[in-house]
Amino acid sequence: MVKRNWGLFSLIIILAAILDQVTKFLVLSNVDLHSSVQVISGFFNIVHTRNRGMAFGLFNNPGPAFYFLTGLSVLAVVLILFWFFRLRENDKSLTPGLALILGGALGNIIDRFRIGEVIDFLDVQIGSYHWPAFNIADSCISIGTIWVVICLLFFIKPDK
Repeated sequence: MVKRNWGLFSLIIILAAILDQVTKFLVLSNVDLHSSVQVISGFFNIVHTRNRGMAFGLFNNPGPAFYFLTGLSVLAVVLILFWFFRLRENDKSLTPGLALILGGALGNIIDRFRIGEVIDFLDVQIGSYHWPAFNIADSCISIGTIWVVICLLFFIKPDK
């Protein structure tokens, strides 16, 4: 029987979702919609934008895409939970990555159900390259995905 680390899994999910929601609340409370606060000139700003699409502004259109993406997010949560329940003994290194993905997905799902769109506020640019605005949830999803890919490629041995 595989012993899953429920405490670590739950803690990361809760911390990711709470950190995401707290930072979004701070932006809502302190930065007007479509406004920007310069933090590091020419590199980093806090902005207040809204996104009906997915991470980094993809498919940011009103209408049916919202329902599709909300459903896709809920499906992702179910699949991540299923994956966690199915972890084998040598797969436990995936736990933090799966938890980050799940916590980030929940953070954005909360926004979708609460206000119908996701609040983005981290704005990075390097020279003329400008990354689409994103949030803590998007960061958790990205970091969690990288974690899972690295584990699958380098640390988890397939069964023979």
